[in-house]
Amino acid sequence: MMNDYLPKISRRRALWLAGGLVGGLALHGCTQSSTSSAAAQPLTAGVSPWPGYSGHYVALGKDLFKAEGVNVQETFFQSASESLTGFLAGKLDILSTTSGDAIEMIHKDPTIRIIYVVDYSNGSDGIIGRGISSPADLKGKTIGRENLLFEKVLLRAYLEKGGLTEADIVIKDLTAADAATAFAAKRVDAAVSYEPWMSKAAKQGGGEVIFSTKDTNLIADTIVTRQKVIETRQADLQAYIRACAKAVALVNGADADAIKIAADKLGVTPPEMSEQLAGVKVFDIEGNKTIAFNPSHENNLMKNLELTVKVAYESKVIPEMMDINALYDDSIVKSL
Repeated sequence: MMNDYLPKISRRRALWLAGGLVGGLALHGCTQSSTSSAAAQPLTAGVSPWPGYSGHYVALGKDLFKAEGVNVQETFFQSASESLTGFLAGKLDILSTTSGDAIEMIHKDPTIRIIYVVDYSNGSDGIIGRGISSPADLKGKTIGRENLLFEKVLLRAYLEKGGLTEADIVIKDLTAADAATAFAAKRVDAAVSYEPWMSKAAKQGGGEVIFSTKDTNLIADTIVTRQKVIETRQADLQAYIRACAKAVALVNGADADAIKIAADKLGVTPPEMSEQLAGVKVFDIEGNKTIAFNPSHENNLMKNLELTVKVAYESKVIPEMMDINALYDDSIVKSL
């Protein structure tokens, strides 16, 4: 793998497998494009399976990119880790990825910038516990948690509410699925997990969801590119985002065709797609301006980056602290 810091398997990959995307395997490495005489040079875009990326899926399926005058060539990766490798190798102009993955890539290539927030996890990720009424109650307890950056960020946010750190608890390194199973079997006191396992395991284990990403900015999905692309292809980036925003309006409006396009892309049924979308807050352009890139909003992206960089450094995922202001460029959003 190109980046030693990149996880072997991501949340996106696990959710995809859980959704039964057997047919999606054939899509690895393939490309689809929307042709347009107004934009002869394709904008190469990398995506992986995740309901929050429905804006891209629908924009492609409904030819909204073509309507906006940009020629988008998609590479659909089987997993987020593979998409990161492809982007770092210079094979893509833009990539949809988590903010944590973006930080790890920027450490490798300082010219990379976050330019847009696609979504925030909105309850699909969380911590389940038994007999835990406050964060302080976790002291001395055994918690199942995978050694991944976003899970560390999530657990850190909860522990800090009780004045605790991971040194105050016993960690069992378990995947989200295994952590949920361990909790259901009462082999751990708490677990960091996500849907589709989290809620079911909480009930089976006689517990509840004690903390989640609901109404937070703890786990963000973003669009990244390189500074050179921002400088030389501003119009294409603007058109790409406008098309995705139009698609997001359809998705958020529960448009049947849009939901079906996204569901077909992920290999699930439309009802399953709607259920998965309920766990993410998908942003449009206005949401990027008023929330994500708004310095005065309590759930802005900058706070997400600040916490994620801190956890990444303390967990030795990155060797030094990073300047938050050098991680993003909101000029495209401001220009729309």
